[in-house]
Amino acid sequence: MDTIFALATAAGKAGVAVVRVSGSEAVSICAKMGAVIGEHDRKLVRLLDADGTLIDEAFAISFAEGRSFTGEQVVELQCHGSPAITLALLRRLGELGLRLAEPGEFTRRAMENGMLDLAQVEGLADLIDAETESQRRQAVRVFNGALGDLASVWRIKLVRAAALLEATIDFVDEDVPIDVYPEVRDLVTAVAQEVAHEAAGVRVRERVRDGFEVALVGPPNSGKSTLLNRLAGRDAAITSDIAGTTRDVIEVKMDLEGLPVTVLDTAGLRSSTDVLEEIGIERGKLRAQAADVRVHLVDDPTVHEGDEGVGLDIWVQSKRDSRVDPAANGISGLTGDGVDQLLAQISRYLSEQVAGAGTATRTRHEQTLSKANVALKDVLDGLLTNDTPVDLLAEDLRLAIRALDSLIGRVDVENVLGEIFSSFCIGK
Repeated sequence: MDTIFALATAAGKAGVAVVRVSGSEAVSICAKMGAVIGEHDRKLVRLLDADGTLIDEAFAISFAEGRSFTGEQVVELQCHGSPAITLALLRRLGELGLRLAEPGEFTRRAMENGMLDLAQVEGLADLIDAETESQRRQAVRVFNGALGDLASVWRIKLVRAAALLEATIDFVDEDVPIDVYPEVRDLVTAVAQEVAHEAAGVRVRERVRDGFEVALVGPPNSGKSTLLNRLAGRDAAITSDIAGTTRDVIEVKMDLEGLPVTVLDTAGLRSSTDVLEEIGIERGKLRAQAADVRVHLVDDPTVHEGDEGVGLDIWVQSKRDSRVDPAANGISGLTGDGVDQLLAQISRYLSEQVAGAGTATRTRHEQTLSKANVALKDVLDGLLTNDTPVDLLAEDLRLAIRALDSLIGRVDVENVLGEIFSSFCIGK
C-alpha cells in the first residue's frame, strides 16, 4: 500500500506538533529530508527542505512493522508546533512522493493489519470524542477489547456446540453413541442469555456516548426556564411572567457526576390558540416522552397528572421560595433550594442504569446481537422439540457464529466501514 502521512495533532499553534508517516517507505523517505533513523529507534534529527535549508530540529521515533499502531513501519516526527513549520514539513513529505492520509486511514490500516478489531475501532472513535468521565471509561473498555473478548468466548462455545451436532450427522442411520443434546443445550443457553443481556443494554450505553436527556415539564410559569438557567449557570432561556414565553425546546448540556446529560426546557403545557405555541407544546411533549428522566414542576407533587414515557418521572413542587406551605420535595430555580437533591436523585438513577448495561455500545452491535439471538433461539427450540434435523440446528449455529464474527469485523462489515471511518479526523 501507499506510504501515507498526516498531522496527528490538532492544527494551529502548539508547543509540539506530531507528523505521522506509515508504510514501507517511511524510513527511507524520512531519511531523504535528514531524519536518518533505524527501523525501531529514536533520536534528535534536523529536518531539511529541498534546497538543504533547515525546516526544524525534531525528535524522531520509529516503530518497526508489527510493533506500531498501524502494524506497518511508522515514523513519527515531533517538531515545534508552529503552523509554518508543520506546513513546510507536510509540503516536503508530499514533494518526496508520499500521499496525504484520508480520514481514519491510519486506524483502518491498524484494523486491516490485525492490530485492532472493528469494535476496538469504534471504541477508539468514542474515546477521541469523550467529554465526560463515564464516556471515557466506557470507550476505554471497548477500545481495550472487552467486546471482542466476549465475542471470542461466545464463539468458542458455539463452535463446540456445532462440532457436537455435526458429529452426530455421521451416525444418521445408526444410534448416536453419546447423547450430545444436553451439552449443546447448556452451551447455547449460556451464550443466548449473555447475548440477550448485551443487546438489552445497548440503549443505555448509547446514552452514555450521546448523552442522557432530562426534560423539564409543567404548566406555563412553573419555573422551568429559571431552573434551566440555574443548572446551566447562565441565562440559557428567556424568563418572564408572561405565559408561553418558551415556544421551542431549549437544550443545555452538562456533566452530571461524570455522566453526559442534556437538560430540555419544554414549552408550558396548556391549551392555546397560538399556532406557534401549540407547535412548541407538541414538540415538547414528544421530546419529554422520549427522555430518560422527566422532572414535573407542579403545584402539588402528590398529584401525578400528564403524559409519562420511558424512564423515570420525578414530581416536585415548583417555585418553593414563594410557597406559603412548601413541600418537602419542592424546588426553586431562583434560590437553588432543592436543586442539589434533585440532581443527586437523577444521578443515582442514571448511574444505576449504566451499572448493569454491559459492553455493547452501538445500534450496529444491538442489531448484530439480536440477529445472533434469533438464531440461538431457533436452536434451543429445535432441541426442545427434538424433531428438528441436526443439519438445520448446525446451520442455525453457523448463522449465530457468523453474526458474532461480524460484531468484531471478521466478516460482513464492508458496508459499515465507510460510515465508521468517516467520523475520524485526518491523522488518526
